[in-house]
Amino acid sequence: MFKRLAMLATLIFGSLALASCGINSVPAAEENAKAKWADVEAAFQERANLVPNLEQITMSSAEQERETLESVIEARASATRPEIQIDSDDLNNPEAMAQYQQAQNTFGGALSRLMATVEAYPELRSQENFGRFMTQLEGQENRIRVAIRDYNEAVRQYNTTIRTFPDTIGANIIHGAEPMVPYEAVSEGAEVAPELDMRGE
Repeated sequence: MFKRLAMLATLIFGSLALASCGINSVPAAEENAKAKWADVEAAFQERANLVPNLEQITMSSAEQERETLESVIEARASATRPEIQIDSDDLNNPEAMAQYQQAQNTFGGALSRLMATVEAYPELRSQENFGRFMTQLEGQENRIRVAIRDYNEAVRQYNTTIRTFPDTIGANIIHGAEPMVPYEAVSEGAEVAPELDMRGE
């Protein structure tokens, strides 16, 4: 009888010890991924915040630029509308993530088209303000790329944690953890910062 109780106690203790690994590591990995997602959102918001400056710079320019600028403004409005924003609780929702990614990629594409259009106008390229804007945009695209990379690495670590033994015990039994969705480019190459040619040939 004593042996049986000792074995049962050992089994229970061993199970709890194994499961306890996931008690702290799973929430820690989840919070890290959420913090990295906040960095991604902040980077995209900073890019959106550059557009009003661009509007002031280009409004006096050629009609073709104005039309392209309007598409940038529309894409910005779409990318920042409340119904497509991702809450940290939605990071395991592939549909919400895909909608957010599509809006951001459309916005980035519109900015790239504007930059390509502007290359045809030396008088605009030579403006000091526009040159400063292009430098800011290039830096912001790089920050976005780094933030996405860091977020995806945090998601990879979290998803690995909730799927590997012994953390998976705590992840499933205690936390009911679900995999998070990494940020993926909707179109090929969309995650790469655009090449901004400032040489003015």
